[in-house]
Amino acid sequence: MAEAGAEPGAEQGTAEVEGKQPRSVRVVLLALMIAMLLAMLDNMIVGTAMPTIVGELGGLEHLSWVVTAYTLATAASTPIWGKLGDMYGRKGVFMTSIVLFLIGSALSGMAQDMGQLIGFRAIQGLGAGGLMVGVMAIIGDLIPPRERGKYQGMMAGVMALAMIGGPLVGGTITDHWGWRWSFYINLPLGVVALIAISAVLHLPRKRAQARIDYLGAGLLTVGITSIVLVTTWGGSEYAWGSAMIMELIGIGVAALVGFLFWQTKAAAPVVPLHIFRSGNFSLMSVIGFIAGFVMFGAVLFLPLYQQSVQGASATNSGLLLLPMLGAMLVTSMVAGRVTTNTGHYKAFPIVGSALMAVGLYLLSLMDTDTSRLTSGVYMAVVGAGMGCLMQITMLVSQNSVEMKDMGVASSTTTLFRTLGSSFGVAIMGALFNNRVQDVMAERAGALGSKVTEQSAQLDAASLAKLPVAAREAYQHAVSAGTHSAFLLGAVVAVVALVAAVFVKEVPLRGAGPAADASGEGAPSDAVPTPKATVTETV
Repeated sequence: MAEAGAEPGAEQGTAEVEGKQPRSVRVVLLALMIAMLLAMLDNMIVGTAMPTIVGELGGLEHLSWVVTAYTLATAASTPIWGKLGDMYGRKGVFMTSIVLFLIGSALSGMAQDMGQLIGFRAIQGLGAGGLMVGVMAIIGDLIPPRERGKYQGMMAGVMALAMIGGPLVGGTITDHWGWRWSFYINLPLGVVALIAISAVLHLPRKRAQARIDYLGAGLLTVGITSIVLVTTWGGSEYAWGSAMIMELIGIGVAALVGFLFWQTKAAAPVVPLHIFRSGNFSLMSVIGFIAGFVMFGAVLFLPLYQQSVQGASATNSGLLLLPMLGAMLVTSMVAGRVTTNTGHYKAFPIVGSALMAVGLYLLSLMDTDTSRLTSGVYMAVVGAGMGCLMQITMLVSQNSVEMKDMGVASSTTTLFRTLGSSFGVAIMGALFNNRVQDVMAERAGALGSKVTEQSAQLDAASLAKLPVAAREAYQHAVSAGTHSAFLLGAVVAVVALVAAVFVKEVPLRGAGPAADASGEGAPSDAVPTPKATVTETV
């Protein structure tokens, strides 16, 4: 790969990012946070609008594909965006992903039938795959790892805002402006991000001599698509032992084995396997997978428990997640500040994994008599654990590779977290559904089996129509289901704790005067901070 040259004009009237942050750096970071918000907020908003969309467009039987198409496209394109950024420069690739996301958003808002909406959501998902990766990789270029901890709270805050505000914003937009605005709302935000990034961000241009690894990209796409479809369809659309699921598993395994083999031969592999030679990178991939597994499982089943057992409304169940998300925000900010001030980070994966395991075990103890205060305390413990992990995993992963691999490191870490969430929702969901149906059959006999034969998750309207005995049986069943799901999550979190123990505290790049004065740098994989620049004025 050819050496990158500085963008023309980038060295005149510019300010290095190290040290005191100029106003233009803050503008770029704000634009990046907007892009991150777009990526995280979309599914939350659209989920709330789904009933209205189906009412107007029809196609109820294809409803799940509106989400699945987006998720598939996002997961499959994530590693490819990361590699393109490494090969051709991050600014142009990132702006391209934003434009593609906005085109998909505009087309989705104009869809006239369910087939069009599914296709346009896939386009939107392709763009979304580059948003999170672009944000993380550009921050990796702009901010030395030692200083990056300062911004963890900002990223955790965006995540919390998306999870809490998404359903509220989606409901408000759908009720007052119509469901099409749940897509159109992305356009002004995306344009603001594009203008800010175009005006003030200057990263080195790159010219890759190697060609894009099309075969590797194709094999990886087939493998990821198969995995996501297995976790999405297994136990719901198709039985786990059905021919369709078995075929998808076979295709996925074959594609991924072929992909791994080809990556050892390709001139410019999509995911260069040498990044996994770093023990810290491999361990953080495992921890990120488990964090995604636990987090999205908790976000799925906690509102269900609160609505079915504790009697919360759909809106309030989102707000009742505040203890978890608030604790995540606070601990993420503390972890970031401590990492920046001391350069030490190993304690956070260990403490975070331990808190996550303990919190999930406590959540598994909830029953029909558990108060909202008690469940809130348990959620706060889980949130504190996740706050120690969510950004530290990306920070350590990026610090474990050379700068030329920053994009693929960011995309691979993001991909592991995405796949973890898919597996978490699928496996915890299957365990939950089976337990609910068993308990309903035990407590309410034939009526209980009939109530849950279509789905183990009942909405508020369906629950209100049940006879009192069946409703009480369902509340016990949901408690039993969440017990099993969260107990599994606690066991999985213990694996993250074991992995965290083996993390080595490699000095962070940009590690301050102590390291500089001694003349001792980081190990060979911790290369100097890049000369990324931003214009002095907006």
